[in-house]
Amino acid sequence: MDRRYFLGLAAAAPFALPAAVRAAAYSDAAYKRAIVIDGQGVVNDPYGKETDIHFSPQALAEIRASGLTACSMTVNEVGNSLNAWNNTIQSIAGLDQAIADNPEVQIKALSAADIRRAKDSGRIAIIYNTQDTSLVGPELDRVTLLKGLGVRIVQLTYNNRNLSGDGCLEPANAGLSKLGRATIARIEKEKLLLDLAHSGQRTVAEGVAAATRPMTISHTGCRDLHDNPRNQYDAELRACANKGGVVGIYWMPFLVPNGKPTGADLVRHMDHALNVCGEDHVSIGTDNILYKTVIDDKARAFQKKFFEDRTARGIAAPGEGPDIFNIVAEWDSHMRFRMLADGLAKAGWSSARIDKVLGGNLMRLYAEVWGA
Repeated sequence: MDRRYFLGLAAAAPFALPAAVRAAAYSDAAYKRAIVIDGQGVVNDPYGKETDIHFSPQALAEIRASGLTACSMTVNEVGNSLNAWNNTIQSIAGLDQAIADNPEVQIKALSAADIRRAKDSGRIAIIYNTQDTSLVGPELDRVTLLKGLGVRIVQLTYNNRNLSGDGCLEPANAGLSKLGRATIARIEKEKLLLDLAHSGQRTVAEGVAAATRPMTISHTGCRDLHDNPRNQYDAELRACANKGGVVGIYWMPFLVPNGKPTGADLVRHMDHALNVCGEDHVSIGTDNILYKTVIDDKARAFQKKFFEDRTARGIAAPGEGPDIFNIVAEWDSHMRFRMLADGLAKAGWSSARIDKVLGGNLMRLYAEVWGA
């Protein structure tokens, strides 16, 4: 895979809230102490050239200012591609090399202890995930191989049907297959984290029921607030939480009908998820890059082509569009997590509750599933 995948497709500008506003909402000391985890995102370098090996000074400064402790990044090609396995191996090799080239910036996270080590050393822990099991299919030994290569989170489906079950765009809503149940059992045997994001309603319900360990729905919204197939109904959110799982709320167009969510919309979905799941079972899964998305002619052309490609492959969800960007515009900054913390505080959330949602809940889940 092109190194540009890792080193960035967007640009950003520094952003900081006035100190008085920050202090009134959520203290600097609290944010400095917090472990902040993006359960689905990308940390790259949009400022350097494609051939650059090391992170640029601007990217490094914004990474460190962001307060982000860990980020779960996708290493596979999604969809039912015949080359999905080989492309995934190449992608993992590329990301391994990017981390090795920047040891002062990143750590490859194989355990919860690695995330704590990243926090202590001022670096970011990169968690490898796959979004889809089409690259595994019936060859379940590949799950073991993925673990050996550093993958720690395995998402069962991606929008469409694969051999494990139906994604959220399949009208049949057929749920899990027998292979899907066997795949979940293998994921759990390997002590990997099962992810049910992008899955259909029955696949989520049956997946939660089949699982014996806590799972995640790493990036979704609340379907009872906005009826979009990428969102999950309260019943499935609650079922995930009842098994000790954690639900991540994304910063995506699917939160609202017009595809342009505000900070208030994001807080509304997080409030709803908290009321359904409880404060120990909600997290962040932005599905965004860390930096500000500069919307210029180049970005518009890229988005148009990106959407057309997804449409041609049958994986574009309702709410996607040639001019719809995956952002919460007013919080589109490398300081987004700081801004979210203040937004939640202003909505009445306590500092302890904010700490849990910023990363404490995912730390608990990761330690329980992978080991401390």
